[in-house]
Amino acid sequence: MRVVFFGTPEFAVPALAAVADRFEVVLAVAQPDRPKGRGRALAAPPVKEAALARGIAVLQVESPNAPAALSALKALSPDLFVVVAYGALLSAELLAVPKLGAINLHASLLPRYRGASPIQAALLDGATETGASTMWMDEGLDTGDVIATTTLPIGPDETAGELSERLASSGARLLADTIAAVENGTATRTPQPAEGASVTKKIRKDAGRLDFTQPAARVHDRARAMTPWPGALAEFAGEPVRFARTRVAPAVAGAPGAVLGDGPSGGLLVACGEGAIEVLRVVPAGRAEMDAQAWWRGLRKGKDDAPRFITPHREETS
Repeated sequence: MRVVFFGTPEFAVPALAAVADRFEVVLAVAQPDRPKGRGRALAAPPVKEAALARGIAVLQVESPNAPAALSALKALSPDLFVVVAYGALLSAELLAVPKLGAINLHASLLPRYRGASPIQAALLDGATETGASTMWMDEGLDTGDVIATTTLPIGPDETAGELSERLASSGARLLADTIAAVENGTATRTPQPAEGASVTKKIRKDAGRLDFTQPAARVHDRARAMTPWPGALAEFAGEPVRFARTRVAPAVAGAPGAVLGDGPSGGLLVACGEGAIEVLRVVPAGRAEMDAQAWWRGLRKGKDDAPRFITPHREETS
């Protein structure tokens, strides 16, 4: 069973490990190295690093559908393509290369939340359950026939980063079992229904701007959906502050964004359009993540003359 693995981010690393532990991965295909961090130095994608650590050859191309990449993949005579958060669509010509076809692991219960940001979309919707799906790939965006699924509950305060880790782990096991089913000819095909289908888009950097005129549940869901990236951003006294951990607080009244005092869990109560959230952890500008109360107590003189958070200007998140 000769497998070519397509993947790029950290989410795909557990899947690569699970597949490589049970099958022959002859090549890992990842997106090219990209600038990262304040210094903008080139950084290898996590899948590349994980593959090289296992002695797996790596191919990095801007487009896997380009003639040179297509020729290189055909030369490997693969049995199966396995795709996990790779970052590009595969053409019909490329999908026809492997003998047994191509399968994909997607972080949602299809047909809901197709596309680039299924984890964040589930949290933004306040969903209490999500999961992962494996499917046969076609030319569409996550539209192929479903093979298998696994379901996970979503915690009320769970962030996108935390949910991503759990889905990556459970999805990796699902994927390895799916490949075994493909190998022995028992992998099924269940067409996706049109009812309930939705498509998510790539998260923009300014998507974390918090609007305190919204109900508390909406503010909280956006904060956790945008953690760790791009971050849940508010502004206090002219300086950006990221909310790293929040929860919905008991109902209280106040002007949207107003700091109402201590919360029941030791954080800061912040009023919203309806109700309030409790901010437990913050990341002030230029500083590391810290306890929200410690940040509040340490504000320099005059900083808390107007104790109110506001939605930051859009240009400050660009």
